[in-house]
Amino acid sequence: QVQLVESGGGLVQAGGSLRLSCAASGNIFSIIASGWHRQAPGKQRELVAVISKGGMINYADSVKGRFTISRDNAKNTVYLQMNSLRPDDTAVYYCNAFTGGTTYWGQGTQVTVSS
Repeated sequence: QVQLVESGGGLVQAGGSLRLSCAASGNIFSIIASGWHRQAPGKQRELVAVISKGGMINYADSVKGRFTISRDNAKNTVYLQMNSLRPDDTAVYYCNAFTGGTTYWGQGTQVTVSS
């Protein structure tokens, strides 16, 4: 079992920045990849960014050049630095951890970008 707790969401004006954190606990050594997804009202959940255990990173085209995913292994924490935020980035952001057999999800944190 892996437990994930997100923090760092909030309300920000367009062009602003936020940093999301996702702290993992439990069987963290089983984690193969960690990432962030988001879900806007009326839309499907979509991948934002993912980082593998080996450090490979992928981003959704819509966030490339604006968002950065990183990891602090000593703190068992994954971060999502979000810059140049736009109103269409408004969504609930979910952290997830993939162990090969199971995907674990955090509770989500709301990010709202005002125009």
